[in-house]
This record gives sequence, C-alpha cells and structure tokens, in this order.
Amino acid sequence: MKKISQVKSILLTILLVAVCVQVYAQAGAKEYYELRVYELKGNRTVFDNYLSKALIPYLNKSGVGHVGVFNEISKSEPFRVYVLIPYPSIEAYGSILNNMQKDEDYQKASEEYNRVAVDQPSYWRYESSFMVAFDGLPKHVVPAAGSKLFELRIYEGYSDDAVRRKVKMFNEGEFDIFKRTNLNSVFFGENVSGKNLPCLTYMISFKNMEEREANWKKFIDDPEWKRISKLPEYANTVSKIHKIFLEPTSYSQL
Repeated sequence: MKKISQVKSILLTILLVAVCVQVYAQAGAKEYYELRVYELKGNRTVFDNYLSKALIPYLNKSGVGHVGVFNEISKSEPFRVYVLIPYPSIEAYGSILNNMQKDEDYQKASEEYNRVAVDQPSYWRYESSFMVAFDGLPKHVVPAAGSKLFELRIYEGYSDDAVRRKVKMFNEGEFDIFKRTNLNSVFFGENVSGKNLPCLTYMISFKNMEEREANWKKFIDDPEWKRISKLPEYANTVSKIHKIFLEPTSYSQL
C-alpha cells in the first residue's frame, strides 16, 4: 500500500512538472512585434529595393517570417509606409540586431540604400513601436488570400491599468466575438515602447471596405459584445482610438 502511495506521489509530481513546463513554454512562445512607420521622401524605388532585397531576406534568413509592408491609404502628407516585423522571441530580436551588420548578404544588398546622397534621402524619419503579443493571440495570423484592406487600430488608455484591463477584455471574451463576426485578426500587441503610451495596437484584415463596414456592424450588434462592454471591470479602458487604413505592397508577406 505504501509503495502504491509513493507511485501516486511520483506520478503527481511528474504531472505537475509537465504542466509547469507547458505553461512556461507557452509563455515563452509569445511573439514580439516591431512596427516601423516611415515618412517617405525622394526615391521610392531605392526604399522598396532595400526592404524587399535586403531587410526582408535577412529577417527571413534569421527566422522571422511574414514581414508585412503596407502603404497608408490616405491623401495626407507625408506619405507613410508601415513595416511590421514579428520576432519569434525577445532573444531573437537581440540576436538579429546584433548580427545584421555582420551579414555579408545583407550588407551587399544594402549598398544602394546606404549610398543615398544627403540631399536625396529615401525618407524623412521613421518611428518604431515595440510590442509583446497578447496571451489570447500569442502569434500573428497570416490573412486569407484576397485580403486587400488592413485596419491598424491603436487604443490609448488613461493609465497603465486601463490598458491592462482592455487587454484582459480581449483575452477573456473579445477575441471570440472578433472570430464570430469575421474581424480577421492579424496581430495584437501591448505596447512597451513608442508613441501614445500607454496603449495597445492591433491589426485586422478584410477583402475591401464594404466587408469591413458589414463585419464591424455585426460586432457592434453582437449580444455578447453588448453585455461585456457594460461590465464595470472594463469601464474607461479606452480614452482614444486611432484608425489607420492600409494596403499591402507587392512584396509584403502579409
């Protein structure tokens, strides 16, 4: 009887260790996102060649898949290009940055870009935001074929706690409603650096604007959304929303 008890204890310990390993593995599996916003100036060809022939091939070779490059659908100036880089881990991010200048293929492919004259820059400046993926969507999703419209949404919160509560709202209910109403998720990230902090950023995709309007209406009319949006624990989580409409470039991997 004593031996049976010991065996049960050992099996229980093994089970607990396995569960802990799985939990930590899942936690470590969350992606990290860098979102760059370039304000273009001058020769677009040089800029596109750099991204498509130097940066993206280097990132792909280094284990980063599905780099997204999008043009902003806007008449405002300056013209903006958005680059989404989904790093598989924080360690990968550091390693990729450290090895970039040592990579011969990347250096050779970047020569034209690096030789741009001081009075003919490809862009004015670019800003960069860094994010960690939500628990409810730990990895990005490749959009369905035919997705031509991408909506980038930034939710500012009046405090860190407000943003954390909004992230919880997504993780514990809103993702299910998104899926049900065909608000097609691409990525969700909690911002840790960049503009508009504290905030979160996400991207969804559609075939066109008509589909976008129809599916957002489904979301707003969804009974579960109406219920959870009135819960006191999620009150005052969003103080400002930025909506940016994008279209993929010919070489975008998303």
